[in-house]
Amino acid sequence: MLSDQTAEQLALDGLAPRKRRSRAQTHTPAQHLPIARVVLDVQATHLGQSFDYLVDEKHADKAVPGCLVRVRFGGQRVNGVVWERVEHSATAASALRYIERVFDGGVLVPRSLREDITGIADAYGGTRANIIRLAVPPRVAYVEKEQQFAQRLSANPHGGRHIDTQQFATIDALVASSYAEISRLKQDFQARRFGSFVWNPLPGMGHWQSCVAWMVTSAMRNDRSSIVVLPGMREIEDVAQALGHLGLTVFAPTSSGRYDGDVAVLSAAMSPAERYRMYCAVASGQVRCVLGTRAAMYAPVEGEALFVIVDDMAYQQADGMMPYAHARGVLRLRAKRHQGIFVALSHARSAISAWECDGNAVETPVSGFSTSITALPSVNKERRAWVRWLNRDELFRLSDATVGVRVPHTAVSVLSKALLSGSVLLSIPQDGVNETLSCANCHRQARCPRCTGPLLQSSTQRTPRCLWCGLTVTNWRCPHCKHERMRTVRVGAAGTVQELMGLFRNIPIVVSSPSQPRGVIPSLDSKPRLVVATPGAEPRVRGRDGAPGEYRAVAILDAWTSLYALGVDARIDTLSAWMRVVSMCAPQSRGGQALVIGESDEGIVHALAHWDAASLANQELEERRQTALPPIYAAACVWGRREAVRTVLDEIGALTGDWSSLQTDSDVEPAVLGPVPIAPPRTVDARILEGTSDRVKAVVRVPQQRRAELALRLRKAQARHVANREPGELRFQLDPKDLM
Repeated sequence: MLSDQTAEQLALDGLAPRKRRSRAQTHTPAQHLPIARVVLDVQATHLGQSFDYLVDEKHADKAVPGCLVRVRFGGQRVNGVVWERVEHSATAASALRYIERVFDGGVLVPRSLREDITGIADAYGGTRANIIRLAVPPRVAYVEKEQQFAQRLSANPHGGRHIDTQQFATIDALVASSYAEISRLKQDFQARRFGSFVWNPLPGMGHWQSCVAWMVTSAMRNDRSSIVVLPGMREIEDVAQALGHLGLTVFAPTSSGRYDGDVAVLSAAMSPAERYRMYCAVASGQVRCVLGTRAAMYAPVEGEALFVIVDDMAYQQADGMMPYAHARGVLRLRAKRHQGIFVALSHARSAISAWECDGNAVETPVSGFSTSITALPSVNKERRAWVRWLNRDELFRLSDATVGVRVPHTAVSVLSKALLSGSVLLSIPQDGVNETLSCANCHRQARCPRCTGPLLQSSTQRTPRCLWCGLTVTNWRCPHCKHERMRTVRVGAAGTVQELMGLFRNIPIVVSSPSQPRGVIPSLDSKPRLVVATPGAEPRVRGRDGAPGEYRAVAILDAWTSLYALGVDARIDTLSAWMRVVSMCAPQSRGGQALVIGESDEGIVHALAHWDAASLANQELEERRQTALPPIYAAACVWGRREAVRTVLDEIGALTGDWSSLQTDSDVEPAVLGPVPIAPPRTVDARILEGTSDRVKAVVRVPQQRRAELALRLRKAQARHVANREPGELRFQLDPKDLM
């Protein structure tokens, strides 16, 4: 007979089930502003808004806007940034959760940076989480405690206390006597108003670095912060050295073990702890000058700061992650929001800089009118080297019997004479092989008759096809010589050293290139030697006293390769590379010569010989006005799976809607170029290759007045694509460097 008592399952000693202890926690909402709006570290576009969370009373003082927190979201713990504190929430009280943890780092995203992040996300069609992922380095706990201790000991959090006034006065006088419109920049420093400038510096080893150092020091003397974005670590080291001559030091540990300095360096090449330490020093106000590569454009500076970008057309200046923001646009947007100063400094002038200086620029979130700063004609003539173009016509005029060889006799004579007094630099194209089509008669690059894009003929398709708009070109005729046949040109550079050893006997030869065993050589003394370098790897010359030196002569080999570059900025990129090389040469007054060996574009050589970057940029701008290309019109590249791309183009109105046609000065054109197929990558396995079999890219063009709306439409379309879990890849980029 069963007992009325509840039966229990017998268990051996020590194996009885454990009784769970109640872990219920009691929370008390904060009395003042109990709701925190948090931007989560979730990269999905449709989750780009902020989410409301309750703030516990014990976290009320620490959970301030701009701090890092950890919360529950979708069954997992994620990090986020408190964007603001409010009194009420539109979300039901029963659905609100409490913030679980508040980190001790303090305010890492100040209010001005939060406003900038919102503007950048809207301008490029991304989310605030996309920008925060790139702007705020990963947290390192022990660095936070170290920085809090350093703030209490810091005697001068604003930096600039060691400026060498005598050295600054020397550079200030040099800049004032060399450039037109430099007084306008000085006035904007003192008047504390927004100003935008495009600066094309003079040639000379170390000159542009001195110009950057002058701007940074002027900002410090006027109590301004500054951000300088450079294309690589070599340029960062050059500018840091120029700032050192003015008495400013890099933020680094001192003999006492405490970090101190005037200039912070931010780069992805740094260790996580060092990068976080630099970021915290800038966010806390210990350091007010930032040097860095692309990611430094998000540095948390406050007030009417100076924002400088060096070489704005470099490929490194465009971000490689969503929303693919460009450093130039980000810095100009921040400068305008901060009522600061924006300066784009480069030897060659980009098309967008020419457009901004043209006077007809449309005001957009990332562009607008800019003042041009160029050298005075007399100073320009005195500082530049003598540039000689040794093309076929010139060699025939000189009766040189070695016409057609890679290094003609005339060049050998000039370089041999220069080697008697110092080093000589020979610049060669990048290693590698590329194929393009050219006219079989005049050898000019074959281009599309509709959009002027480069033509390419694949092994499986006999008819040439445009890489930009996808047009299949039949009955092609060269617009220059009217010839109807094309030929394939293979561009490459190899065997340079072996060839030079036969031309220059008993002369030491040094090769500087990332692909060589010795890699990139940072600097050399001024002893006689031949230096062979690829673009961007040119060694600096050291003088006897350690000051910047100069090459006695410079030669640009294989200039004909510039005729077959594929990018939309191909000519400007070529001029930029050549100007960087020639700027290292001694001026004509000291016997310096620069040789351009081979056929090339006349506009490039003319701009190089006269050191007139604006002439080529204006010519490029006029051609883009005729072909409806950026920056005359705003553009966005959309790529991914064919069905997804077509759906998005139709959704934003680029195929059949209000943006399906583009009204140009002379005609009405389709707003969309393409779509064109994207070749699958060669270095993936078969499983991944199946998912990349039908990928295409299209270019959407709209008037610049509609650029902001284009970004928002694309973001909305991508959010819908992700939220509905539609198959296939879908990405987009505004203001792309290339249209291919």
